[in-house]
This record gives sequence, structure tokens and C-alpha cells, in this order.
Amino acid sequence: MAALVRRHDHDRFQTALFAPAARREALFALYAFNYEVARVRETVSEPMLGQIRLQWWRENIAAAFEGGSVRRHIVVEPLTAAIRAYGLTRAHFDRLIDARERDLDEAPLASLAALEEYAEATSSRLVYLALESLGVRDPAAEQAGFHVGIAYALAGLLRAMPYQPRLSRALAPAEIATAASRHLGLARAQHSAVPRSALPALLPAIVAERRLKRLAWAGFDPFDPVLAAPDAMQSWRLAAAWLSRRF
Repeated sequence: MAALVRRHDHDRFQTALFAPAARREALFALYAFNYEVARVRETVSEPMLGQIRLQWWRENIAAAFEGGSVRRHIVVEPLTAAIRAYGLTRAHFDRLIDARERDLDEAPLASLAALEEYAEATSSRLVYLALESLGVRDPAAEQAGFHVGIAYALAGLLRAMPYQPRLSRALAPAEIATAASRHLGLARAQHSAVPRSALPALLPAIVAERRLKRLAWAGFDPFDPVLAAPDAMQSWRLAAAWLSRRF
């Protein structure tokens, strides 16, 4: 699991390293699951096939919660183990998978509200599950997770604009960036009430903040080639945030 997440979701791989060793495999299973459902649109030739693939995941999630037999699959098996070990919330999985059906529609999200709703369903829900995997069921942490998830997703959508033309037909990059920054501020308003054990799930805020700063330096032009370069200091930024107990 770790190798798969490291290769396909390096941001979350790095944040998971700050979790207790006993909890990391659950986080890796969650992030691998997220990668699998997020890439459905890229791996099918027509929407119906994507819906079939998402339904396959619904059935496996249902079996995990209902005590059914576990399908032999590189992600399903560890994900089922995490669900059963930590009593994860099924509604978060259902909401996340349902939202991924939106990816099969070529029409861009037409409003900021729609974009934020999509970000909450696909990204904040993953943060909620990560918090539960860390043993954190705290209202302040969940509120922070709501905003961190949206901010990280919006920053990610801005970064993806050069590779997904349909995104560029929707809202202005500066408007999306402003919304992402607002959500970061709202998340950090919860800082004093959030337990340290929640930090590995909330550290994507550090990644989002850096991306938004770089975008601002580029004049809010997501097509600036400078933005394609990875942040060589990201692991150090995450470590510094962890040590100072911030996100």
C-alpha cells in the first residue's frame, strides 16, 4: 500500500508518515482507495463503464461493513481491515463514491458553490476517514477537516487546470484561490481546539497553502510552467508544521 500511495499520491504519502506506525497502514489503504476511485474517469472509454466500476467499489465497501467475504484485491483487503479495525463511517465512503460519478460528466461545475460541494464530498470526506483512522472523533478536528479538505481539493483543481481543459472553462483561478484561502483560514481558526493526534490528517493544509502562494506569485495563471515543478522542500515544510503543532 505504501508504495502505491507514494507513487500516485505523494502529498498524502508524506503526511501519513507523521502518523503513529500502527495507524499508517489504515491511512495508506484509505489513500489508495481514493486514488482508485479518483482515476475511474481516466481508465474508462464511456460513462457507463465508469458507473460499473464505481458500483464495484460500492459493493466492496458494503461487504466490508456488513461482514461479507473479502475480495482478493490489493486495495480492498487492507481497506476492509481498516474499516473493521477502526469502525470507520460508511456514509463517508458512500458520499465520496457518489460524488465521483460527477467526474463522468464532461460539463464543468458551473458555480463556486458547486465546486465547494464537490470538494467536500471527495476531499473532506477522506479527511474525516483519516481522522477516524487516527482515533480522532473530535468536533473541532472534524470542522477543521471540513475546511482543509475543501482547500486542498480547490488548490489541486487549480494545479490540474493545464491537464484538464474542462476545468478552465468554469471559474476564474483567482476566485477559486480566494475561496481556498478562506477555507484554510477557517480551518486554522480551530487550531487551539484540535488535538495533536489529528495533525497527520490535516497536514494537507500545508501543501495547499504552498500551492496557493506559488499561484499568486505566478499572477494566478495556472498555466505558468513554473507551477509544474514539484516543491522540493515539501517534506521539510510538513516536518516543521508537525514540530510546531500547526496545519
